[in-house]
Amino acid sequence: MIVSSLSELIGNTPILRIPFQGNKVELFIKLEIFNPCGSMKDRMALSMLNRVEQQAGDPDQLHIVESSSGNTATALSMLCTERNYKFTAIMDGHAAADKVSAVRALGGEVRLIGAAEGRLATAERDEIAHRLAAEDDNTYCTAQHDNPANADGYTALAGELLNQIGPNITHFFAAIGTGGSLCGTSRALKQANPAITVIGVEPEGSIIFGGPAQDYLQSGTGTPDGASVGLVIDYEVIDQGKKVSDLMAFATCRALANCYGLMVGGSAGGAIFEAIRYCATAPEGTRVVTLACDNGTKYLDSIYDDEWLRTRLPDIDQAINEVTEMLTGGPDYRAQVQKNRSRLQATE
Repeated sequence: MIVSSLSELIGNTPILRIPFQGNKVELFIKLEIFNPCGSMKDRMALSMLNRVEQQAGDPDQLHIVESSSGNTATALSMLCTERNYKFTAIMDGHAAADKVSAVRALGGEVRLIGAAEGRLATAERDEIAHRLAAEDDNTYCTAQHDNPANADGYTALAGELLNQIGPNITHFFAAIGTGGSLCGTSRALKQANPAITVIGVEPEGSIIFGGPAQDYLQSGTGTPDGASVGLVIDYEVIDQGKKVSDLMAFATCRALANCYGLMVGGSAGGAIFEAIRYCATAPEGTRVVTLACDNGTKYLDSIYDDEWLRTRLPDIDQAINEVTEMLTGGPDYRAQVQKNRSRLQATE
């Protein structure tokens, strides 16, 4: 494929199939890590930027501002560089160093809010982004939590799932943060098949589905205490809400890397954990879909660093073993490994 810009490569991502219960149950993981900036946020960033261009009086002088934990900022930085716009990201002080560096490398300005070991500063970030936009007529805050163009950016993702897997998807598990990927994808999936069950997954301590608020380590997902649940979240298209601990989310990330060579971020780890747990006892014929939201290489100094993990989550090794057993305990995994070996040998 030959393209004229990286944004042309957004979407049309592949799918990894994991069988359970002797192929009676299937788990499909949509590999959004293959988008240009390594996350599904490329889709919504493109949708939001296109919406701003339609509204802007002078597109040639655009200055885009967004409050982000990292992936949306990276995507917007890449897109703004393509279109010669100025971009400013308001990010948490503890944001992954690689994400901050990526935004800057792609031409964006970064303003860090809060301490490096502090709590999520979502409300403070949002306030600063809106204030910057109010100070200048050519500055626009894309406001991902409240922007309908966020969810609209995932309509195409639903279409890809239906084309790749077919309409007989039974369950869709996805992390919920701004709500764009979960609600935008679910709305389109339910239009094609109203019987699909949609499960949103947030960290323990997030307030989207209620319950006590507390600090959590999963980034780019959930809504922390003190922040408002975004307008993008549409509870009408969500059938169930689940909460997952940092321990099991991160253990799933490490188990997937160990078993399948797949490295994902913590929010994806949480959603995939709930999907795996369901698949282990699901009825025959169940077809579950979930998303690998972003690439785990952005978390080499945290989720994929043994010392960092064991310091914060002393039971992490036991948890990794538990998830690994869920992935490899039956004949499905061994059969898949043998198929992969045979396929590789055939191509040598």
